[in-house]
Amino acid sequence: MWIVRWNSRFTFWLLFFLDISIILVMNPAKSQANIPESTSSTVSNTTLVPASRQSPVFFADRNNSMEEQVTPLSQLLSPVPKTSASPVSSHQVRSLDDNAAMGQVNSVSELSDIKPTDWAFQALQSLVERYGAIAGYSNQTFQGNRAMTRYEFAAGLNAALARINELVSAGTSDLLRKEDLEILQKLQNQFAPELAQLRGKVDSLETRTAVLQAQQFSTTTTLVGQAAIVIGGLVAGNNVVTKKPAPHNFTLGNYVNLKLNTSFNGTDQLRIVLTADNIASLGRTRSGILGTNDGKTSDNASPLFPNNEVIVSGVRYRYLLGSNTAINVFAQSDGAFELGLSGSISPYFEGSAANGISRYSRRNMVYNYGDTGAGVAILHNFSNQFQLGLQYTSINGNNPTENNGLFQGRYVALGQLLYSSPNKNFRLALTYANTYSPPNTTGLSGTNFGPAIGSNLANSTVAGRATLGNLYGAGAFYRINPSLAVNGWVGYSAHRYLGSGDADVWDWGVGLSFPDLFQKGSLGGIFVGMEPKLTSLSPNVNLGAGNGVADKDTSLHIEGFYQYQVNDNIAITPGVIWITAPDSDASNPDSIVVWLRTTFRF
Repeated sequence: MWIVRWNSRFTFWLLFFLDISIILVMNPAKSQANIPESTSSTVSNTTLVPASRQSPVFFADRNNSMEEQVTPLSQLLSPVPKTSASPVSSHQVRSLDDNAAMGQVNSVSELSDIKPTDWAFQALQSLVERYGAIAGYSNQTFQGNRAMTRYEFAAGLNAALARINELVSAGTSDLLRKEDLEILQKLQNQFAPELAQLRGKVDSLETRTAVLQAQQFSTTTTLVGQAAIVIGGLVAGNNVVTKKPAPHNFTLGNYVNLKLNTSFNGTDQLRIVLTADNIASLGRTRSGILGTNDGKTSDNASPLFPNNEVIVSGVRYRYLLGSNTAINVFAQSDGAFELGLSGSISPYFEGSAANGISRYSRRNMVYNYGDTGAGVAILHNFSNQFQLGLQYTSINGNNPTENNGLFQGRYVALGQLLYSSPNKNFRLALTYANTYSPPNTTGLSGTNFGPAIGSNLANSTVAGRATLGNLYGAGAFYRINPSLAVNGWVGYSAHRYLGSGDADVWDWGVGLSFPDLFQKGSLGGIFVGMEPKLTSLSPNVNLGAGNGVADKDTSLHIEGFYQYQVNDNIAITPGVIWITAPDSDASNPDSIVVWLRTTFRF
């Protein structure tokens, strides 16, 4: 069995040379001069897009639909050119119509549909040549036969009055005739209500604009939030350790996630994620009410923090290195999840506080050994169809003590090659990860080693021994039609308990997705799989069941959910998780979890 132990220098230099090779040899990047910069210091709450790029790099941003989750790199890292209409001058009265107004005309002859024989010719000539208060359309017409509202006439009258005020202020009042002033006075009195309403609307708009400017959160930062209220519990099942019936109690919990996205130049992004929740896990490795990770839900709170304590669960900075490469440096992040390395294969199941009910239905175990931590990730496009992702995560990278730190402690180094068909209906991912955990170390999930899903033996280590793992995964996604998609994967992990022996762990899963089921925006899902199972173990290794004893039976994970989209911001998702032979032991009765999640996005 081939096992790799990456030391600090090997890990660092391999990632470094892979990056340099990609950028300089396989697909030379364009210079930074080719990256468009924002034309304003204010970053709008729109997707950052360069107009000239069609990159197939995908990021999952924890949304519901596949179309939202699988997003080209080009649509995340460069600004959308802002379009701003030129302000309408006080003379361009007719621009309220669908036709665009032309500038102030200097002679009535510039208007092609005005003839000297027209009954209003002299009036128009006076307004144009004496007062300069008439503007035509962009096709050089006046359209005098067009019907107008009293409000439009009031706006025109207001423009004429403004022009007269300009003439008076400029000392050219000798151009004003007494008859014209008397007519204007009568019109002003007659249209006083409309003029007052027009001025009132302008004043109100100015006031509201001032309030928005004073109260805006930030000119460079957008806030994206989601909250979930969850009712759920166990309706059948025993504790696999004590063999006694587990409590069948329902609970009411919550989950809150806030993302602060900041761009400093329009092509980069700093993301800070704040999280708080109080949803208790039904089981962990040999603990909890089930005594196993089988059937673990996706909404569980971290066991290392008090309930509803606000924690910084993510700090990541992303920038472009050329038009086809994105560099992500994170001080705290679940890199594979946030960067979309797993979401491209299960776009309808993977999300945060949405979609799949269980953690396992969302992604292969090859992505789950990492936990969260500090590190770097590189995403690069070879072409419109091929993407390479590289990620190095140090689980306890902020800890300076022995057997911890950025390079000497627990780590995961992951690489993935993703193929996407031209129409993006088919995707294939090949993934490899190398992971190492020193003895007696834990991460944010409270585990020392393993996928934190599946049987207890698959998540066990030998006390006082370091553990190595080589993980291999293959997954595919195929959208059969707009209303039906299928995805699946198989994963294999080779464990080595240093100084003791080896083990093999397998998992597989198949999911069916039904977008727009029963109504637009809703989603149905069915999933069947085998959570990680220890299939073989060296005869001299004891992981808690005896020397050389591996899991003896096969446990099936069966799950169904329906996400009812109430509106753009609210979704209600009932679901059920059924586990046969929990902990890969047929002597344990099946466990059933019922879940009802209501998600709010804002």
